[in-house]
Amino acid sequence: MAWIYLIVAGVFEVVWAYFMKQSQGFTRLVPTVVTFLTMFISFGLLSVSMKTLPLGTAYAMWTGIGALGAFLVGIIVLGEQANPMRIGAAALIVAGLALMKISSPT
Repeated sequence: MAWIYLIVAGVFEVVWAYFMKQSQGFTRLVPTVVTFLTMFISFGLLSVSMKTLPLGTAYAMWTGIGALGAFLVGIIVLGEQANPMRIGAAALIVAGLALMKISSPT
């Protein structure tokens, strides 16, 4: 169950990153509120997952899911550039996440 909480926490991290961008420096009310609400949920779920998972594994997976998800949202939703070097960097993140999961004792 801890892995499910961690994955959902990572998804909420992507959501808050997107809405932080939409808040334009916290000058727009609704995106700002959504940012802080989803941050709270993300941190809460991360905390629950850390009851079982090791700190290094949980935190690395959470940030990796968030980084990869934000990268994809940037390209797909915001029209950011997808050049070979950025895609290669994202592939390295995926490889790191896979190795972290494989090497995790739980």
